[in-house]
Amino acid sequence: MTMDYQRYATTLKAMSDPSRLQIIDMLSCGSLCACDILPHFKFSQPTLSHRMKILQEAGIISTTKKGKWHYYALNDEFISNFNQSAQTLFDDGPNCACHQGCVS
Repeated sequence: MTMDYQRYATTLKAMSDPSRLQIIDMLSCGSLCACDILPHFKFSQPTLSHRMKILQEAGIISTTKKGKWHYYALNDEFISNFNQSAQTLFDDGPNCACHQGCVS
């Protein structure tokens, strides 16, 4: 697997906030409504919406609207790709940058 460093850095940046990491952890249990997520934090609904938008734009979560509520879930394809990228990044295999010469 070839590492897309820019994409991976963008993903890590989206995850680099403690509250967004906690949201990801909460969603690992399954889909949740914004109304179920918000009580766990000391910020407003618009702030939650902003954090969810960052996660969604990074491809980490997906959103489904049911009636007046938005439900959020982890994107399964993201999880698979992220895990593969992490494995590639920390692996000393044939695709490692150290075996491909200098990389800028």
